[in-house]
Amino acid sequence: MGKSDKNREWQVIVNPNAGKKKGQKDWHIISDLLTRYGISFNHFFTEAKHHAIELASNIIDKNNRKILVVGGDGTMNEVVNGAFRQKKIATTDITLGMITVGTGNDWGRMFNIPLDYESAIRVIKKENTFLQDTGVIKFYSGTDVKERYFINIAGLGFDALVTKRSNRQKEKGHSSKALYFWTLLRSLLSYKHTSTSIEIDGEKIKNDTFTISLGIGKYSGGGMMQTPSAIADDGLFELTLVKKMRKGEIIRSLKRLYNGTILDHPKVEGYTGKKIKIDSDPLIHVEVDGESLGHSPIEFDILQRSINIVQGIIDA
Repeated sequence: MGKSDKNREWQVIVNPNAGKKKGQKDWHIISDLLTRYGISFNHFFTEAKHHAIELASNIIDKNNRKILVVGGDGTMNEVVNGAFRQKKIATTDITLGMITVGTGNDWGRMFNIPLDYESAIRVIKKENTFLQDTGVIKFYSGTDVKERYFINIAGLGFDALVTKRSNRQKEKGHSSKALYFWTLLRSLLSYKHTSTSIEIDGEKIKNDTFTISLGIGKYSGGGMMQTPSAIADDGLFELTLVKKMRKGEIIRSLKRLYNGTILDHPKVEGYTGKKIKIDSDPLIHVEVDGESLGHSPIEFDILQRSINIVQGIIDA
């Protein structure tokens, strides 16, 4: 196969377990639609957690530059990590597309990726690309320092606890927006605030903190807007800091997460920055793109306009 053929052909990474096994159940529908729309492709099924990292890295090592994810935000995160871990092809020469079969679709919501399979495949066919930012996080897992890339949102504190508990439910085959909201409310009863020290491009901020969100994209948790002003290619994280609050006040303010007014709350502060360091007492945990990672101390850096993604277009 010639180089030009490799540049046209999509390599499809399918997570069969995504969306209560919709990846497996619906693959025949998706593959038939890809063929009907004249999209040339090869496909690979993930076999375990983190397998998509290895698959993506190996695919790109073979000079392929276009990967289509059939899965959820977590699968896309793994593919992004595979793209950055390989060193053969510049990530700015790699294009990622997505057909969502997961439950959240938060990354796809930012870029107008339809949930309907045929509409999503029309988006892939048009191949309207956008060069977006990528975040890099260094964190601790016990005494080990680890690194991970992400393209949507990182959450620390309460957000990380809700994500961890929601992921446990997903692993048991239980997942829905209602269950996520119930997990959020249940976690609220047990969560304690954390004393945090945050450094944003050299500026230091200390607070008793309930939760922190750090966004390249706007959406998380199935449509919440914790970083409503995030711009995906400006080379800046948007950081939303929610200070210590009474539980009743938090519950009354939950609607702000969905209507984009969270930054108007008097106990919420918004910042932007390129390099962010976070430490805490006690340890604060972190998740990125819905994947639970480790704990503080944590460092974030941003790689501006570092990977191509296929986006939908809003009709006028």
